[in-house]
Amino acid sequence: MIDVIRARAVFDAYLDQFDREDEKIKLKIVHTEGVIRCASEICSRMGLNEKDSRLAELIALLHDIGRFEQVKRFDSFEPSVMDHAAFGVDLLFGQEKMIRRFVEEETWDAVIRSAIARHSRYSLGEGLNSRELLHARLIRDADKLDNCRVKLEDKMEVLLGCSAREAGSQEISASTWEECMGEKSIHSANRKTKMDYWVSYVAYFYDIYFPESAEIILENHYPERIVERIPYSNPETGKKMRKLCGRVNDFLERKAKKLL
Repeated sequence: MIDVIRARAVFDAYLDQFDREDEKIKLKIVHTEGVIRCASEICSRMGLNEKDSRLAELIALLHDIGRFEQVKRFDSFEPSVMDHAAFGVDLLFGQEKMIRRFVEEETWDAVIRSAIARHSRYSLGEGLNSRELLHARLIRDADKLDNCRVKLEDKMEVLLGCSAREAGSQEISASTWEECMGEKSIHSANRKTKMDYWVSYVAYFYDIYFPESAEIILENHYPERIVERIPYSNPETGKKMRKLCGRVNDFLERKAKKLL
């Protein structure tokens, strides 16, 4: 059985090389803990067995391990400066095999590797077996669930690099809005304005897979709370965001009722 408590102690020791007072580092430490909690909650609601539940928690612990080096080197979360998922996989499964510090047995290496590698991609892609697919979907849902908390609690200047008021004065670009209306997540390369980034934090609910995850999102009213955090001085932007919120909630209701 995977010893998550031991793995968490190893992870905490790994973090000693980073500045824990840095806002972005702190954000990612708290986020990691949040994703573990969310993964555990989804597994519990699904009635998943203990083996897969512990594996889901381990993947949650390690999913963003590449982020810390990205912040240290570039002071940025932007995918254009570093593919943090690919870096994390290389860190864990490269020549030094850091993964062995977290889990001694090799049994789950392929599942852990594929889940971390694909957790931030636009889509999962193909070529996964049933267990790999389960855990890739679990980490993507858990990541999004805690990102709801992040978007509601953390400073806008850290999240967007500007104030909420400045973001709310901007327009949503045409390509971003088109993806929203097609019930799709936003391609990161298509985000042009700060509002495009905020829109993407609502549209990513279209990528939620498990009905249990949709239930948690609806229970916490995350779409409307994220939308309402911005004061929209641009009336057209405000109108579009309210429309998007309604459509996302309708999608989540269908997902929670297993109609999708």
